[in-house]
Amino acid sequence: MHMIVGLGNPGREYETSKHNTGFRVVDELAKRWNVTLWQNRMDAQVAQADVDGEKVILVKPQTYMNNSGQAVGPLMRWYKLEQVDVYVVYDDMDLPVGRLRIRKNGSDGGHNGIKSLFANGCRDFIRFRVGIGRPLPHRDVIDHVLTPFPEDMLPEYEDGLKATAAAIEGCLKVGVDVGMNRYNPRKKKKAPKPEEPAEPRTEETT
Repeated sequence: MHMIVGLGNPGREYETSKHNTGFRVVDELAKRWNVTLWQNRMDAQVAQADVDGEKVILVKPQTYMNNSGQAVGPLMRWYKLEQVDVYVVYDDMDLPVGRLRIRKNGSDGGHNGIKSLFANGCRDFIRFRVGIGRPLPHRDVIDHVLTPFPEDMLPEYEDGLKATAAAIEGCLKVGVDVGMNRYNPRKKKKAPKPEEPAEPRTEETT
C-alpha cells in the first residue's frame, strides 16, 4: 500500500495558487483513477484507489501548508505505512516551471510544509518536487506562491502537473529507483573541449 500526499492550502481562494501544486497533482491522479469519494479523516481529505491491484491512499491535508505534518504523520501511523511508501508532492521554487524532480531524501529546502512533516515524524518519504520558478524581482515569496500563474505560463505548468501524475503512476509500477532514472530530467552532457592544435615539430640538428 502507498499513500500519496499533495501539499496545499484548503479554501477556494487558494485553489489555483502555485502553493497548491500538490493538491492539483493529487486531483489529476483522482481523475485518472476515477476516484470521486472523499472522506474527512485526521484533518485531511482522504480517498482510496485500486491501482493495478494495489491499494493507494490519496491525501490532501486540510491543516494549511505550514501544519501539513499534523495530518500526514497521524495518517501514516494509522495506515501502518513505512515512510518510504509515502509519496509527497509539493511546489519548489528552485526548479523551473513544470519541471519535476524525484528524490528519496533530502533537506526541507526552506519549504514550510516539509518542515512540518519532519516535525511530525515523517522524514524518509519520497519527494516529488514540481517547479514553480522564482518570483520576479518586484514580488516577494509569499505573494509568488499564493497567486496563480499568468495565462501565458499555464500550459507549461499544467503539462508539468500531468507529467508528475504520470511519473507517480510509473513509480508505483516500476519502483522509485527505476522511476528516478526514467522521469528525472537528464543532465546535459558538457560539450568536449576542442583539441588544442599540436605544436609544430622542429627537426633537431646535430
